[in-house]
Amino acid sequence: MNTFQLSCFLAVADTLNFARAAEQLHVTQPAVTQQIHSLERELNVQLFKRTTRTVRLTGEGGAFLNDARRMVALAERAKRRFENPQEREFQVLALGCYSYTHLFLLAPVLRQLVGLYPNLHPALRVVPSHYLYKMLEEDDVDAVIGFREPRLKKIAAVYRELSSVPAVCVCSPDHPLAARGTVTIEDLRREKLVLLDPARSQGDMARVQAQLMDGRAFSDFYFCESPEAATVLVQAGFGASVIPDLFTPPDAPLVQIPIEHVDPVSFGIYYKSAQGNAPLKSLVRLLTESGTAHKSGLDKKDPRSRHA
Repeated sequence: MNTFQLSCFLAVADTLNFARAAEQLHVTQPAVTQQIHSLERELNVQLFKRTTRTVRLTGEGGAFLNDARRMVALAERAKRRFENPQEREFQVLALGCYSYTHLFLLAPVLRQLVGLYPNLHPALRVVPSHYLYKMLEEDDVDAVIGFREPRLKKIAAVYRELSSVPAVCVCSPDHPLAARGTVTIEDLRREKLVLLDPARSQGDMARVQAQLMDGRAFSDFYFCESPEAATVLVQAGFGASVIPDLFTPPDAPLVQIPIEHVDPVSFGIYYKSAQGNAPLKSLVRLLTESGTAHKSGLDKKDPRSRHA
């Protein structure tokens, strides 16, 4: 089915005359007849009832009329979109991450970026981390936002740190640890824990989780596919969690407690090169300048930064 067939059908439907339809389309009558026959064969229905004197739509033809009009209108609209070459000049900036929380952090910077590049079209993709770097390697994304991967994991890209994010213990206000000013790994090893699925845990946080799990029964843990899901179970009272401060919902009824002797985790952006990609270069600069990655940090005046 093509637009010429549909145009022939609509012209005949409007005029109920093959000769006038051909005139309207500036083609020969046999050409219109051939297109209608071809369309009828494709649809496996008869669209017109023809006699030597009259042409009228069949029931099937009448049912197809609105569909044909919509398809031709859509095709015309698509063609008009590309009539002005200047309107076609836009640049896609594809960014990948493995958490929707990371996307939310980008909003203020993207607002600045579109002021610099009015024709920018951001493409934001949330996919599992093990696919992200393959997409970066194959140029399906321009950059990946996330935590620094272990050095053993070879990634053919530049890494720029945007923020150093503390790992915190997160628990409900009625949890036994909630009144503590700080906690240790040993304190946490005595508690039921809500953790990220080990297969999805990234970089430095994977190492911390391994310490917490070492030698303990599997029944002591609730595993989640995302940090966001972990905070839901924490709020529901299933246990405490250890996550980067970046992932804690700002308005959730949760308590954050610093963990002693656990280094902050590095959060940043991976990209192959910003050469020739001005929006990506500007994005990296704006993210670095704004410190967007570090959403809140822990309140230095109060070691337990957030209470319900």
